[in-house]
Amino acid sequence: MNALAEAHLADLPSASSGAGWRAELRLAYQRRGARTVLVERAHRGPLVVQRPLYPEGETVCHTILVHPPAGIAGGDRLALTLEIGAQAHVLLTTPGAGKWYRSAGAHGELVQRIRVAEGGVCEFLPQESIVFDGALGTLATEVELAGSAVFIGAEMLCLGRTGAGERFTRGELALRTRISRDGRPLWLERGVLEGGSAVLEAGVGLDGAPVSATLLVAAPACDAGLLEAWRAIEPVAGRGAVSLLPGLLVARWIGPACEPGRAWLARLWGAARLQVAGRAMQVPRIWRT
Repeated sequence: MNALAEAHLADLPSASSGAGWRAELRLAYQRRGARTVLVERAHRGPLVVQRPLYPEGETVCHTILVHPPAGIAGGDRLALTLEIGAQAHVLLTTPGAGKWYRSAGAHGELVQRIRVAEGGVCEFLPQESIVFDGALGTLATEVELAGSAVFIGAEMLCLGRTGAGERFTRGELALRTRISRDGRPLWLERGVLEGGSAVLEAGVGLDGAPVSATLLVAAPACDAGLLEAWRAIEPVAGRGAVSLLPGLLVARWIGPACEPGRAWLARLWGAARLQVAGRAMQVPRIWRT
């Protein structure tokens, strides 16, 4: 297809009801000459994208994912599917913090499936998610890489509306992440954050920090040199640590607020991007608004 194909997914109801929102968004990108193009967009319900942006030239397509309700409530079911074609380079982010709202009993769910073909690059960098006290939800991310494909993904969670003095004393958020390359797993992680649980305060857990963040870089170019470069980058607040696994770099951070964690992850991302994707860091404009 030479032009953007857009469709609505007829198999999902879009209306909000007692059962919550049902929303799905599927995006496909291809490399056309020197340009990465959004060639297919299919959506149903309140999960959409703005027009593709090219702030750093034609090679990298920046896309902003928008969920107009601004958060996930009990009973909501959201699904995002991304298809990144061979040699395409895509950066996806969100216009602001996401939210997991307090629930009266029903669980919300966000499932993210990302497939990146040979030579493709996917930078999946949503802004932080605020988990309200009493929220009930599941966040699942599945990434399938082919050949030399690159994935850079960030996740930041703020437990409770800390600006209002709220803490995460009840509820739960289940987390599942899987990254595989050519069918072989690189990273498997499952966990549950329970409101008020001892692990939120324990030294082996979050040590009382309301904000936690993870940066994952899956690329053949991940090596000991990049690990050392990351280790030389210290957070200005909170505590961070980095690890190197075969074909995967992992950074973890816990701290008192989102800003220092976001700044540290951005510096790590900048160092990794140059090595694994061959481009200097280009901060999305939406982050500055």
